[in-house]
Amino acid sequence: MKKTTLISAILLISASVFIISCGKDKPVTSESNEVLTTTDGKIYAVDTLNSKAEWKGFKVVKSDNTSHIGTLKFESGEVTVKDNKLESGQFVIDMTSIKNDDLTDSESNGKLIGHLKSADFFDTEKFPTASFEITKISEAPAGGDYNTIIDGNLTLKGITKPATFNANVKLKDGELSIATEPKDINRDEFGIVFQMPAAEGLIKNEINVQMKVKAIEKK
Repeated sequence: MKKTTLISAILLISASVFIISCGKDKPVTSESNEVLTTTDGKIYAVDTLNSKAEWKGFKVVKSDNTSHIGTLKFESGEVTVKDNKLESGQFVIDMTSIKNDDLTDSESNGKLIGHLKSADFFDTEKFPTASFEITKISEAPAGGDYNTIIDGNLTLKGITKPATFNANVKLKDGELSIATEPKDINRDEFGIVFQMPAAEGLIKNEINVQMKVKAIEKK
């Protein structure tokens, strides 16, 4: 290969890498399953005013004295219902809406929320939303506390991982409700690796998440 051709090839490869690496909000990694889609059925839109995701983070040990709790709002979402059963769905969570419910001092509350929105945690300026797309729906074993098992792809901070939630799904009078079992999510898997000095109390890797969704049939 001629010298000029070799140099041109190197420059082309370098430019391609630069373009790919500068793509904002592109997933860092993706370990996803095929999304479940259904074209036949009734569409229900998420009622964003009456749906929320509840979160809980812990220091050192899981107890009410060493935890913070709060909520997140849903930005949008739709589910498909066929023969009175949940068939598919996808949800978008507004990460900029993160709220803390246990700190009553406004200054302390503001500092915590500011830190959670920063690059140390959820980096909401770069990743303003998270999402969950259903890949499989199964009936839960009889006799348990939940009637449905929902598998899906959870995307947080630009990283997609498979996640499974036990849930109670109910349909009545044109309204669908989904209440998932509180589930621990390993924040390390989503690139959230910030850790405070040991003297201030180590933060657990698990973030406990519970989704409470209401969806209304589209007419």
